[in-house]
Amino acid sequence: MKPIIVFTNGCFDILHVGHIRFLAEAKKMGHLLCVGLNSDSSVRRLKGTRRPRLPAMLRREMLMALKSVDCVYTFEEDDPEKLIREVRPDILVKGEEWKAMGAVGAEFVRSYGGRVVFVKRTIEISTTKLLGGK
Repeated sequence: MKPIIVFTNGCFDILHVGHIRFLAEAKKMGHLLCVGLNSDSSVRRLKGTRRPRLPAMLRREMLMALKSVDCVYTFEEDDPEKLIREVRPDILVKGEEWKAMGAVGAEFVRSYGGRVVFVKRTIEISTTKLLGGK
């Protein structure tokens, strides 16, 4: 039996309970959970010069310490499209806030019969809010 590969991505700058719940939910969907992690330069381009608060090496270490996460790939691009094409996951998982905007890689994953799943937040918390942003 071929293992079911689940993929998600993010900055995971300040790891919090919202991330942990999201990753645990994603893991339940398959055998292997692969996480795409934005590089430091990618986070700066997306979130501004005050981010990331933690370097990618430490963010990766924290993610790998979670029992739900099987592998972490750091990517330099602003979005994970190239990495998604390399991993070729069976299931692409994103938070429900991405449903209206469309998840990067969704079209590709669906093109070979993969699924895209949007997970509802179980707690209203975000890194931006934790750091005093909007």
